[in-house]
Parts: sequence; structure tokens; C-alpha cells
Amino acid sequence: MSFMTGLLLYVVIWVVILFMVLPWGVHVPEKIEKGHASSAPENPHMGIKLLVTSLISALLWVVAYLVLRP
Repeated sequence: MSFMTGLLLYVVIWVVILFMVLPWGVHVPEKIEKGHASSAPENPHMGIKLLVTSLISALLWVVAYLVLRP
């Protein structure tokens, strides 16, 4: 696996995992402020979600690398 193939594989895994992690712990506020979408989350905790996504993606990338190496 070349460097670019490995990087592209990591990015694809990262994006898929991000979309799986985004709904975790989302709470819609009871009182909706004027100008906000009714489905906008109250506190999405994006930093934690990005960290979890990166860690899970790294683990899955290592597994994929071990399976796909020549």
C-alpha cells in the first residue's frame, strides 16, 4: 500500500465514522430561539466527536493495513 493509498483509505474511513458518530448525544432544545432551526442541537460536543472519530478511524485503518499489505 502506497502512502497516498493509505492516506485516502484513512480519509474515507474517517468520513464514514464521522457520520456514524455525529448523532451520538444530540439533544434538541426545548425552547427554540428565533432564527435557529428547530432541529439544531443544543451542545453537539464536536471536539469529543472528532477525537472519537479519529481514534476509531486509526484503529480501523491499522486493521485494513494489516489485511491489505503485500
